[in-house]
This record gives sequence, structure tokens and C-alpha cells, in this order.
Amino acid sequence: MTDLDLRDLDLSVLNSATKYPSIPTYHMLDPKNGGLLEEHAKFTGDVVLTEKVDGVNSRIISLPSGDYVIGSREELLYARGDLIGNPALGIVDALRSLADRITPPGTGIAVHYLEVYGGKVTAASREYTGDRAVGHRMFDSARVPAGVLSWQRREISAWREDGGQDFLPEDELTRLAEREGGELTPRIATIPADDLPESVADAREFVAAHLPGTLVALDGDAGGRPEGIVLRTADRSVIAKARFQDYERTLKRRAKRRG
Repeated sequence: MTDLDLRDLDLSVLNSATKYPSIPTYHMLDPKNGGLLEEHAKFTGDVVLTEKVDGVNSRIISLPSGDYVIGSREELLYARGDLIGNPALGIVDALRSLADRITPPGTGIAVHYLEVYGGKVTAASREYTGDRAVGHRMFDSARVPAGVLSWQRREISAWREDGGQDFLPEDELTRLAEREGGELTPRIATIPADDLPESVADAREFVAAHLPGTLVALDGDAGGRPEGIVLRTADRSVIAKARFQDYERTLKRRAKRRG
């Protein structure tokens, strides 16, 4: 499939092929209680630390024709030229101007993943704004071959969750954001994998030391408490998230058991 006409596509297939895959936690989750185990993700080489923004996972799906679709994590909300779009969580209003100026891919499908935050989009919005301002930050971008759209949805889902989407490495993602005028989630530091924490307790201190407050506050009345950090290799072959609430919940539970 080389000719991608949005009107001829099965939108349920396009939706599945462009969803953002699940990202594992840095320390593994205990399936029994949802707490963190001491086993953690293995990184090598340089590791890029970025702020994990607590908003709604959104995407701009761009086609070679110049058509685009804006979606939330689970559903498609708006296509270029629509008179009526789904207003869910203000995603379309937040992203339409960026989608209008994004350079279409030469072939296949380009999917840009963003966090829309602030406003009233999540319970954590007050940490980013006191005036209900809305912002967005790009955190990933992937390429999806057109041929994937001819597969069955169950095949696409398995391909997606097994890392089938071709995500841009850090340097290309940075160039993309600069070219399209979109801001990335804050890059906090790049450190050697050997400097990453081992234990759950050390990881809690590591996250707090590197991100004491959010770097994406939208106004001076923001609460400022960050959600956590995303860790990724420069080529994005390994990626994991470390959220304050996961570490605090686990350590509190352990302290209660000891007490």
C-alpha cells in the first residue's frame, strides 16, 4: 500500500497501528500487588533522562498527502478539514496549529506523540497551572510502514507492543522538534548507565535529585510537583519510566510492614 488516501483507509486499523505502546517501569512491577520489585531495567551506554509530564497521551498522524489525524491514546478525534471534531480533553484545540504546519513524510506514516497537559485534563493539572492554561510537549516520534495497514488488527497490536514501530533516536527527535517548531519534554541530563540507581530506595532519591520540581510549569501559580522521569538510551532501544508515586507507595508499604 503506497497510495495513502485517508478517505480509503480503515480508520480502526490506522488507530491501532499508530497507538503508543506500553512503557515499562524502571523497577519491575509486582503482579501480586502493583508494588515495585528490586529487579530493574538494564541499560548500557549513555542514558537520556527526560521529564515525564502528567497529561493526556496524544498523537498527530501525518500522511504523505498532507492529511493528518489527531488522536488521544485510544481513539482518533479529528482529521484535517473536519468541520466537527471530538473535543475530548481539549486535545484537538491544543494540537491543531502544530498539526497544520508539520512537514508530511515522504512515504509511509509519521506519528508524533505528545503530552497535552494543564487545563483540566488530569487530576495533576494544578501542578502545571493555576490558571487552567494548556500546554503540550512532544516526547516521541515513530515511522509506520504503509504495508502494516493491510494486516489484521490482532497482528498489528502484537507488532506494536513488541516494538514494531520505528521510533526516532534522540538526535533525530531533537532535529524534528526544532524543524517543526514543537517543544520536547525537558531533557534533564545524559548519564552513563553505570550511574543509574540499583535499589528501589536509591531510585526514589535519584528521581528526586534530578527532578525536584516540574520544568514545564505554565504559570507562576502551578503547584510544581513532577510526575517522574523517563529513561531512554540515545537510540531508544531501551526505555523505562520512574514515577514518584510508584516509589512512594512501595516504600510506604515496606515501612508499614516493618513497623
